[in-house]
Parts: sequence; C-alpha cells; structure tokens
Amino acid sequence: MGPGHLGAPLRYRTRALGTTAEIVVTDPGALVAAAAVLEQRLAHLDEVASRFRPDSEISALGRAAGRPFEASADLIELLDVALAMAEATGGLVDPTVGAALCRLGYDRDFAQIAGGDASPLPRRCAVPGWRSIEIDHERGTVRIAPGTVVDLGATAKAWAADVIAAAVSTRLGVGALVSLGGDVALGGPVPEEGFAVGLSDLASGESTETVTLRSGGLATSGLWRRRWSRGGQFVHHIIDPETGLPARTPWRTVSVAAASCLEANAASTAALVLGEGATSWLVSRGLPARLVTERGRLATTGGWGTGQPRPLVEA
Repeated sequence: MGPGHLGAPLRYRTRALGTTAEIVVTDPGALVAAAAVLEQRLAHLDEVASRFRPDSEISALGRAAGRPFEASADLIELLDVALAMAEATGGLVDPTVGAALCRLGYDRDFAQIAGGDASPLPRRCAVPGWRSIEIDHERGTVRIAPGTVVDLGATAKAWAADVIAAAVSTRLGVGALVSLGGDVALGGPVPEEGFAVGLSDLASGESTETVTLRSGGLATSGLWRRRWSRGGQFVHHIIDPETGLPARTPWRTVSVAAASCLEANAASTAALVLGEGATSWLVSRGLPARLVTERGRLATTGGWGTGQPRPLVEA
C-alpha cells in the first residue's frame, strides 16, 4: 500500500527498511512481544536482502561475479519466492532489475537521491531475466550472471509481512495485522468487524478510501513515493523488464487484495508494468483491485471491497 494507515488503536510503529513498519494485535497484552518479533525479523531481512548495504548477503552474491555463491537458507527462500512471483506474473515482476535501477541513480537509499540527478536517461536495455538466476538447492548455492544486481523490492517486504503476521499469531495466540510500507498481511483470528485499513493514492499520504480486511493480504504499488528527477524527467522505481526503464503506465497507484500480501504486491506491481492491459489481466485472475490514474480517475475489478481474496496462482 502506498501508504496504508491502520484503523486499530493498539499498534506499534517503527522505521525499518526505509519505510514505516506497523503491527496491530487483537490482545494489547501481546503488543510488546509482537513488536519484538517485528523488529528482529526486519533487522534480519535487512542483513540478508538489502542491496544498499555492502555487508548484506545479497551484495555478496553480486560480488560473486558469476561464480556459485554459498547462500544461507534464508536468502535461497527469498530468491525462491521472487522466482515464483516472476513466473506467476509472466516475468512482469523480475528480480534482476537491480542494475537498471542503479543506472537510473537508485543505487543508494532513496533519501539520498530524492533531489534528482542531471545525468541523461540510460539507453533501453532489457534486464538479464529471472530465468538467469540458478539455484542449486542440494548444494545450497546460487549463481547469477556477471553484472546482474538482484533487487527483491517487489517481493521481500510483502513476504516478510506474511511471515511476521503468521509468526506472531502462532507464537502469541492472537490476531495480527502487519503493515510494511503499506503492504498489509493478516495472521490469526481477526476481530469480528475486521481490520480497517486506509488507502492513499496521494503524495500527501492522506487516506482516500478505507477498506475492511478479514483475511489474506493487501498491497498498493504506486509511482509517487519513489519518484525522482533524471535528466530533467521524472522517473520511478517500477521497471519494465523488457526495456530496463521505468514502466510507462497510466496508473498512479494499483491496490490489490489477494490470498497473501506477497501475491497482492506481485500483482499490483505487475499491473503497473502492464499499463493499459492491467484491468483485463487482473480480471482474468479474479483479483479484486483498485486502480487510480494520474488524473485521479478510479477503476475497480473483481468486486473490489466485497470480493474474497484469492491466490494469484491456483494450487
């Protein structure tokens, strides 16, 4: 979500992964323990998957320069998740877009590039492609082609929201809602009235609609939160894998409800890359979605607000 604002009062909020992380639990007595789970999991995710940290495991993978890299089970799981979502979206959500983002100047924390860059736009160049990532599960190794930079921004946070919500509900026996930069996941028993979540498609962050969640996950992908100037033009972080350049799309934000936060975020990102074809793609998958154009016009699919979240890929 970009961003989402939780409607429940019993919450813990912190900064992590360059965004706002929140957790809400149905029992106030469990909030301190739930917050500890959130903090620990996010700190570990940053150590494994941040492409902005030279000491992260994914940065070490990049330095392996085509050689087999002995990866932790956690990194392999994150890559498995990213490749599954790449396949589910027909390659629209591709974890090998990292070098394309770096060429646009997004090679450090966003706060350091928000002021823009006068350099010209890079040339059109397709990304290496998700199928170029080789994982040997028996040996516990990963190999990527030289020059490839893996970016898990479209999957890792959303996956973490699902994992944290499930861990809190299982460990503490409570219902939980986790929001990481607005990517929302539910775990355990929810209140009878559900969780109220505010959606925003405005740069001000003010809520423009409130939805009630009772299961699954919700995510919004948008352009205005990660937008900067490059060569006198506005660019953004949603990369079209075919061009290696920011996707050309009529949508300002796309919100999707699905069976998990991971699948919701993959679908919302894919919809932005698809552009004009997003609505038919979402309808074909039965996914409830809310799409807002740059001029503020609204479109919905799949019984948005009333539809039951479903998997992006049927089992």
